[in-house]
Order: sequence, then structure tokens, then C-alpha cells
Amino acid sequence: MLGRIMAIAKNVFWEVMRARVLYILGIFALLMVAAVELMPQVAASLEDKIVLDLGLAAISLLSLIVAVFVSTTLINQEIEKRTVYLLLSKPVSRPELIIGKHLGLWAVLAVLVVVMTAIYMGVLSLNQIPYPAPSIAISNLLIWIKFGLIGAAGILLGVLTSSLLATLLTFAVYVMGSLSRDLLELGQISDSQTIENVMTAMYVILPDLARLNLKNDAVYADIPDVPILVANAGYGIIYTVLLLALAIAIFSRREL
Repeated sequence: MLGRIMAIAKNVFWEVMRARVLYILGIFALLMVAAVELMPQVAASLEDKIVLDLGLAAISLLSLIVAVFVSTTLINQEIEKRTVYLLLSKPVSRPELIIGKHLGLWAVLAVLVVVMTAIYMGVLSLNQIPYPAPSIAISNLLIWIKFGLIGAAGILLGVLTSSLLATLLTFAVYVMGSLSRDLLELGQISDSQTIENVMTAMYVILPDLARLNLKNDAVYADIPDVPILVANAGYGIIYTVLLLALAIAIFSRREL
């Protein structure tokens, strides 16, 4: 089973790398160079912090784009091209297909985040902009886990509906998950018990992506303690596993 899963993951990895990732890395490199050149003219005293912020935000945004647009088409593309019948006619089960697809996407995100981090630190070093390397590395590790979770959500929604609708819904999950703590606070200060219950339910159901967002902390080298980091990383991985389990359960019952 492991061999079949890894074969599927390898196929997804190379297909996505050839199709999209090299362009994204080029765009990121250009953005970093442009930011370093233009920021001193815009913010004379805070350009270093702004460049650090922009770089981490660009890593997050480009990872989000890859995670959403790739994950939501991984299964539907196989169905539309009818290659899923060929795959499932071989000794490949539907759970193996889902897990392999996600691992391939997660591997792509790992390469993407690592290379963008290297470009980011390289440009900062060449321009003698100080940066907290350990904090940035930890922040980007959680970015990788976060978008692995979003990729799992995209696969789940891609199994449920069309690629276009799944893309829109996955972006919505990202936005709502990023704001889930704000929604909970909004419900708590509301005068309506119904609104509070709805907001609490949304907080419980939606992923709490704020746990995996340390961008602002990384810029100021203010990373939480190790137990908190481990708990947050574990939360992201467990939530990802639950989403994939739900995707497997639905896909196993889907008529093709």
C-alpha cells in the first residue's frame, strides 16, 4: 500500500512542479528584489521591517494559491479525464488515491516554502537587512502545515462538488478560518444568544488558522514556547488527517 501511495504522490509532485511552481518561484524572486529596491523610497525609517513583512506575506499568499488551485482539481481532473477509471482498475484503492494526492501536494508545498525561504533570506542577506532566521524558519514551517491543511480542505471540497465551486469554498474556508477567533469574540459580545451559538459553532467547525500564523511574531523574533509550537503544529496535522478521513469516506461512496 505504501508503495502505491508514494507512486501517486510522486506523480502529483512532478506534474505540479513542471506546470506551476517554477513560475511562482520566479515571481517571488522578482517581488523580493522589487520590495528591497522600492521600500527605502516609500518608508525611510521602517523599510527593513516592511520588507520582512512583505516577504513572509508573499510566501503565504503564493503557497495559498498553489494549495487551493491544485488541491481542488486533483480528484475532479482525474474524473473529467476519465483517468480515475484506469487508476482504480489497478490495485489502487480510493483511500490510497486521496492520501497519495495529498502527500504529493504537501511535498510540492514543502519545496515551494523551502526555496522561497532561501530566496527570501538570500535577498535580505545580500542587502544587509537583519532578520531573525530561526523565527522565520519556524514561522514558515507552520505555514507549510497550514497550507497542507488547506490542501486537505480543497481535496474534500473537490470530492463534494465541481472544481470551480470547490476553489471558491476553499478560499472561503481559509478566510473564515483566519478570522475564526474574531468570529468567536463577535459572538461573545453580541446581545443575541443565537448569534453567539452560531459563532461558537463556526469556531468549533472551522480550522483555527491563527494557531499556524506566526508571521508577525517572526518579524520581531517573538516565537511562542516549544510546547505551544508543538501543540499548534499537532493541531494542524490532526485537523488535516480528519479532513482527509472525511474526504476518503465521501469519495469511497461516490458513484463514478
